Amino acid sequence: MKRLLLGIAAFAGLVLASSQAWSADKLLNASYDVGRELFVDINKAFIAKHPGVTIDQSHAGTSAQARAIAEGLGADVVTFNQVTDVDFLVKKGLVSADWQKDFPDNASPFYSLPSFLVRAGNPKHIKDWNDLVRDDVQVIFPNPKTSGNARYTYLAATAYAKEAFKGDDAKVKEFITKLFNNVPIFDTGGRAATTTFVQREIGDVLITFESETRGIRKEYGDDKFEQVTPSVSLLAEFPVAVVDKVADEHGSRDLAKSYLDFLYTADGQEIAADNGLRVRDATVAAKHKADFPDVRLLTVEDVFGGWDKVQKEHFAAGGLLDQAYGSR
Repeated sequence: MKRLLLGIAAFAGLVLASSQAWSADKLLNASYDVGRELFVDINKAFIAKHPGVTIDQSHAGTSAQARAIAEGLGADVVTFNQVTDVDFLVKKGLVSADWQKDFPDNASPFYSLPSFLVRAGNPKHIKDWNDLVRDDVQVIFPNPKTSGNARYTYLAATAYAKEAFKGDDAKVKEFITKLFNNVPIFDTGGRAATTTFVQREIGDVLITFESETRGIRKEYGDDKFEQVTPSVSLLAEFPVAVVDKVADEHGSRDLAKSYLDFLYTADGQEIAADNGLRVRDATVAAKHKADFPDVRLLTVEDVFGGWDKVQKEHFAAGGLLDQAYGSR
């Protein structure tokens, strides 16, 4: 319920923000769909250190956010979950080409991975990706054509299948098609998929970022839901960037940089870890080590040859994603 209410509040806040004049002490952060709780906490801590500052939020699938910014949404900063969506803004002339050099760790202050959430007792005994293509399992995750969250799910499942079938492309495609066939509803974003699974009680397993599965379990209790970490998953980095053109127009560049710098501080990293994200700061990561199960993480670079290649082969019109997704 808290997650649903925050979604409504975020939308109302964005409508209000769009009617207000911009100034150098105000930012709009366009962020990913399931980042609401994280940025409620981040913004509160940042404002406490910068009295008089206002931070407004916009949350949606990051591909949709990138398109909205290109069409005029006045976001000073983006905190996305997919590199390709920032690169889209680069091509539109809104973000500098060397944006990954502006902040540490390739401008990714924290990271996550696709993880599973099942109902208490795990009645379908779901343990790994191969269980998701069984005929008796319904899977919930959002539409990979609109959600960066779901694109990581698609890529993680593909990476698993590539290993399981020793690179047999036909069997990999068959595996992904079976997985898609087991999804009764493709919501547009990660939070809508959470609502489908948690509130509407549809499906046997939800696939979403580990931070979201941890948050749901924490909010509703272990007597309602259990986390399942698959044997292998995909590193999901969460890139951040100043939207240079917008920040310069608003006169907010210094504040925008300070805001994104805050995500790398000990305070910012602690907040991220408390919200279920794996962090870069070694001290904070060590403190929370017991909270995060060990998992073998593959990377887009190692499995798919990098984001540029993924974009061309999988996500371009008529690519492998379109072929598997079909006319759903």
